[in-house]
Amino acid sequence: MIRTKVPYHLTVKVISFLFIVLFVYAATSKLLDYETFTLQLAQSPLLSAYAGIIAWSVPGLEILIAVFLVLPRFRKIGLYASFFLMVLFTTYIYIILNYADFVPCSCGGVLEEMTWGQHLLFNFVFILMAAGAILLDKPKNLKTIWLLLCLLSLISIGTVTLLFSFSENKMHRNNAFQRRYIPHPIKKINSYDLKYSSYYFAGIGKDKVYLGNTTAPLLMTVIDSDFTDTTTTMIQLDQMELPYRAVKVRVVPPKFYVADGTVPVLLKGAIKDWKATTSMHGNYYFNSYQPTDSNHIAVRSSSSSTGENILGLIELGNSIQGTFSDTILEKQIDGIFDTDGLLVYNPAIKKLVYIYYYRNEYIIIDKTLRVTETGKTIDTVSKAQMHIAQNQTNDLKKLGGNTLLINRTIATTGNLLFVESPRLGKLEPEDMLDEAAVIDVYDLKDQSYRFSFYLYDHRHSKLREFTIKNNILYALQGNYIIAYKLEKKHFE
Repeated sequence: MIRTKVPYHLTVKVISFLFIVLFVYAATSKLLDYETFTLQLAQSPLLSAYAGIIAWSVPGLEILIAVFLVLPRFRKIGLYASFFLMVLFTTYIYIILNYADFVPCSCGGVLEEMTWGQHLLFNFVFILMAAGAILLDKPKNLKTIWLLLCLLSLISIGTVTLLFSFSENKMHRNNAFQRRYIPHPIKKINSYDLKYSSYYFAGIGKDKVYLGNTTAPLLMTVIDSDFTDTTTTMIQLDQMELPYRAVKVRVVPPKFYVADGTVPVLLKGAIKDWKATTSMHGNYYFNSYQPTDSNHIAVRSSSSSTGENILGLIELGNSIQGTFSDTILEKQIDGIFDTDGLLVYNPAIKKLVYIYYYRNEYIIIDKTLRVTETGKTIDTVSKAQMHIAQNQTNDLKKLGGNTLLINRTIATTGNLLFVESPRLGKLEPEDMLDEAAVIDVYDLKDQSYRFSFYLYDHRHSKLREFTIKNNILYALQGNYIIAYKLEKKHFE
């Protein structure tokens, strides 16, 4: 009997020692860099509302469990607590990886070097170790132990799932408005596998779609409108040595533009040869831009005095002239995150449209930077609901996970504005956002809401971006570009 018990007890002690090392190390890492840990928690889509409590309670709990594991009298309790905590952590990682809108970081030390997939496997191994140690410690009570382990697992998984459900309901549900859906407004007509999800819409012509690529910034892919012919070209710049970091290409046939707002440079060329020469250098910085014609680009920039978002119009020519306005975007909180949004140009009405990400408002602006109309989306959130986390050491600000996104992507054609909303209205099915994107359609002439439609996922790939030309809606969904025909009777 003695020979059979020694390995069991030795194994339990070794597993307990491993948990002690893990928890003490993890807790120490969090506490030594407490501010960063709190900042990372504040970005979590599940935990941001409880970041302050969790930031001290989790390392405190880890230290307490480590103390229980050291003391033989309380070791069994420590092993059950270790099992419970590791299942809790593992469930959190699984939900973040598979269901959250973005993946934050909330661990430190050597664990921070792991990918989230590796971290998931690491936690699973420790769950098995904790369960094994508990079973080895009292092998005669296996049925009772299994029932207790199952109960602890259900409580852990249920706790994290409830947190996620509450977060999702808050983010995606608003019963204050009701959409009007029309039957069969669009029809899928074509699809093409691009192989990679790094493409974005650079522009669109009469019968061509132009795709840029974030991983190969100077690679231009041209696809004809029926997806039967594809060509790729490397754009040539007359200044290749500049420290480009965020190159974006915009195509307005027959011209194309290359810009990197972090470097105050803009290059322009013709699509016939894809050679770009410098049209502006050293004049203005900006974080997004949109050509309005061959000699003008609209930009969103940051005020040199306040750092807040501003809009401007830059005239290209022999002398570069920029006109900027700090009164167009309405500050509600900080003038940076709360005024963030998307800028597009509508050639049919010859005006710019700017829509806020975090409130139910869009602005129509003419070429003199005068606001001509202001419209409201059907969502009722007019005041940005944001959680901005700030690191006091380096004054770094990041957007927290409890921030409410109202408008995600947009496109405009004719007198219509198409807005993808990540929010469900009254009576809409809870699971609809799992299988489709919701597109709301507005009339720019009178700023009225017209109707909505679903853009369903393609092969389980969700909508990333879309654009419209000649009554065809082109969508990037995962690795695919999809063409949908708009029924004229609904979209005229």
